[in-house]
Amino acid sequence: MEKRFYATGKRKSAVARVYMKEGNGTLTVNKRNFDDYFTRDSLKMLIMQPLELVGARTKFDFYINVSGGGMAGQAGAVKHGIAKALEEYDVDWRTMLKKSGFLTRDSRIKERKKYGQPGARKRFQFSKR
Repeated sequence: MEKRFYATGKRKSAVARVYMKEGNGTLTVNKRNFDDYFTRDSLKMLIMQPLELVGARTKFDFYINVSGGGMAGQAGAVKHGIAKALEEYDVDWRTMLKKSGFLTRDSRIKERKKYGQPGARKRFQFSKR
């Protein structure tokens, strides 16, 4: 029986569920090919960073379910999930991944709108007279 590894990655309001097993480097995102789902090269590069750091670009197959947020948030969530799955596979990689900041959850989220204001920080126009 093959061993599967699971991790959850989060960024902004996006949540990625990452399933990892040993294979030949196939990435499936929401039942679509990785290149079809993420079309921007910058996002593809961002997602591949943890794999290239540990030198496992073609060693694992990933099945990823991602929901919520936009493309950039989803890419960040996938990167976080992949890093956590790699850590679960080999604990020795933890120091490398931690030092590069891939295991840290980016907690920056949209600030809520407050009552009596048009936005989170913006105030209505003030008129003295």
